[in-house]
Amino acid sequence: MSQTSHDRLLIIDFGSQVTQLIARRLRELNVYCEIHPYQKVTMDFVRQMAPKAVIFSGGPDSVTREGSPRAPQEIFDYGVPILGICYGQQVMMQQLGGQVDGGKISGGGGTAEFGRAFVTPEGTLPLLEGWFCDGDEQVWMSHGDHVSQLAPGFAVYGTSPNAPYAITADTSRNFYAVQFHPEVHHTPRGAKLYENFVRLAGFSGDWTMGAYREQMIEQIRAQVGDKQVICGLSGGVDSSVAAILIHEAIGDQLTCVFVDHGLLRKNEAQEVVAMFRDNYNIRLIHADESELFLGELDGQSDPETKRKIIGKLFIDVFQKHADTIDGAEFLAQGTLYPDVIESVSFSGGPSVTIKSHHNVGGLPEKMGLKLVEPLRELFKDEVRALGRELGLPQSFIGRHPFPGPGLAIRCPGEITREKLEILREADAIYIDQIRKHGLYDEIWQAFVAILPVRTVGVMGDGRTYDYACALRAVTSVDGMTADYYPFTHDFLGETATRIINEVGGINRCTYDITSKPPGTIEWE
Repeated sequence: MSQTSHDRLLIIDFGSQVTQLIARRLRELNVYCEIHPYQKVTMDFVRQMAPKAVIFSGGPDSVTREGSPRAPQEIFDYGVPILGICYGQQVMMQQLGGQVDGGKISGGGGTAEFGRAFVTPEGTLPLLEGWFCDGDEQVWMSHGDHVSQLAPGFAVYGTSPNAPYAITADTSRNFYAVQFHPEVHHTPRGAKLYENFVRLAGFSGDWTMGAYREQMIEQIRAQVGDKQVICGLSGGVDSSVAAILIHEAIGDQLTCVFVDHGLLRKNEAQEVVAMFRDNYNIRLIHADESELFLGELDGQSDPETKRKIIGKLFIDVFQKHADTIDGAEFLAQGTLYPDVIESVSFSGGPSVTIKSHHNVGGLPEKMGLKLVEPLRELFKDEVRALGRELGLPQSFIGRHPFPGPGLAIRCPGEITREKLEILREADAIYIDQIRKHGLYDEIWQAFVAILPVRTVGVMGDGRTYDYACALRAVTSVDGMTADYYPFTHDFLGETATRIINEVGGINRCTYDITSKPPGTIEWE
């Protein structure tokens, strides 16, 4: 659990697929919150965390089932405001003396409600300030069970066709409960409901990147003391922000190891090295091991084999260079809060597998190192905000995600130096086109893949037999799902013409319009 000194809000996770969105909405309000699975939330845990308010998330279970998830009964006497969302509302009612009836999904006869619905107001409530200004309010429902009898002290403040207790509250105890999900964008004014709740709970909105920066500098200094820290630098936003924050805290006690595997974009290695050496004066080992990586990849075409080769070599190279740093006792990583949440997930599953070339998994134990993870309380957008706070250029902070294996997974089939050079040039033109048309910040990720086929073409009066390439651009929130970006035909035509005219070796361009799922964002 975090030792942060900010006002805290506890989110008890009952297994909803959108619990992270609750945290995102609160962080946007400058409120510090933590998600913890209900199994781990005891009253000792609550007292140690000392939250100013508690939110119960939604969940897939039925409170009518014996042994279904519950909150600690004593939390209702803890004296802080509580907000129940969907399953969280049903937990509150069941534990406080109300009644929940099973819907069709859980074997009952009630009417389920999934998708868009409209809530009609019943009286006024401070939680709903800014709601119902234009009549009924659109919300997103996703429930099988429903509350059939309110717990003592609660009153109704909103109804929907299939949820007669869509909004309920016990204002004397500051307990609030809604059957819908205000955290999803399908509830257009849901953010206002969270804003009202944290205001009623007395939060000061002290969760800012300026405050976080100062706090983490103090924590890093206290943790590290006078010891040396090494950081595996990928050149991505997360590891770069972590490195610069740590350098601000401990200066020359930090050494970054940048492993250049020869699979980076055009001029990328030079840009990363220049930024860290020239602008921040950070000790940096530029391990140019491109010949090693490309030699091992020669003749390999299976995507998993390529990934394993790159991952193993990365660890070997990183350790070789890290061993040259005397007195290193800490390894810095750019672990983010979504990774931490997953590691203590509702289902108790293992932490997410982070690619070894981004997160040098296994090395801390192998090398006897302790971890420094200054971003482990942050979401991706907060990392970008911290980067701005630290003075990183916006052109770097706003960069699209780039995979650890680099261009290897944008080159299906066998990798050759010729294909990589063609790919770099085509990708640079594509990104230049996107920037020139002012579209870069609208797109989550964009890149070119060079296809393992040659096609016949005609250029001038001659026949060509060159590679085809695929352009890929997607919109996404978190990379878990994605949709293709709807470029105009004019843009695609202009871009294809530039690539074919300016890049030797390509005579055909296609645009990939596959969503995720069923496809993935990358090609391998």
